[in-house]
Amino acid sequence: MNSITLFGFVFRSNQTLRVIAGLIVISAVFASSTVVAADRQQSADTGCCRIIELRQYFLKPSQRDVLISLFDREFIETQEADGMRIVGQFTDEDNPDRFVWIRGFANMDARRRGLTAFYSGPTWKQFGKQAAGTMIDSTDVLLLRPVNPAGEFDDLPPVRPPVGAAAPPAFVIATIYHLRPGTASGFPEFFRTMLRPPLRIAGAVPRATFETEPTPNNYPALPIREEEKVFVWFASYENPLAYADSMDRLARSPEWNKMQSELQTFLDAPPAALHLRPTGRSLLR
Repeated sequence: MNSITLFGFVFRSNQTLRVIAGLIVISAVFASSTVVAADRQQSADTGCCRIIELRQYFLKPSQRDVLISLFDREFIETQEADGMRIVGQFTDEDNPDRFVWIRGFANMDARRRGLTAFYSGPTWKQFGKQAAGTMIDSTDVLLLRPVNPAGEFDDLPPVRPPVGAAAPPAFVIATIYHLRPGTASGFPEFFRTMLRPPLRIAGAVPRATFETEPTPNNYPALPIREEEKVFVWFASYENPLAYADSMDRLARSPEWNKMQSELQTFLDAPPAALHLRPTGRSLLR
């Protein structure tokens, strides 16, 4: 007869062994569920996310709507059940074969736990191959942390639109500044004091600001652009016309134009702006 020693006691009954094994499994599941719930609660308590991934996928021709339909149906609630937050999903106005989305985490440990759970779980096993079949490249990923230590995106709506919801007319702009070596630490203050005021006057109100998260990638199965130092800010507009009007006012702003030469001293490349249309289920819009 099999036996097991636990906490100094010897158990010899097969039935007892099965009960003990069951209790161990239940305890492990309960502990895992408790951690996931804590990750979700921390995200809710810290303005959504202390860590985000800005993910740009380059897709095979005519596959963007296929991926969006699959993503909105299968990959939102299932990832959030593993403690992550799906902040937004977007089409790119400048490239019909690009899909952009933002995934948030309470912290880096929550990122590792959430990604491990999801990509080893049943949803990805069932639909992952179908999703990957729409893609040419999925490695254009920036790992970011909020400039504001309290977190960002704390104004997201509490209820997500249902599957099949129509895309809103909103327009979201993600502006990416690639920073020269040695300038990353000083750029947030320059942005806050010199760039944010004329942006606000022009109607280009920064909704959230992020910088590169320096912690090494703790889920290597998903590559990120680890060598780059960036500053990213997001702004939302009612529609593309409102965005165009804001950019016109900004171009005529003396304060904004006066800052451009100093801005260039921080930059390693021209600013990149992603012109994004939220999908029907995107929270960020």
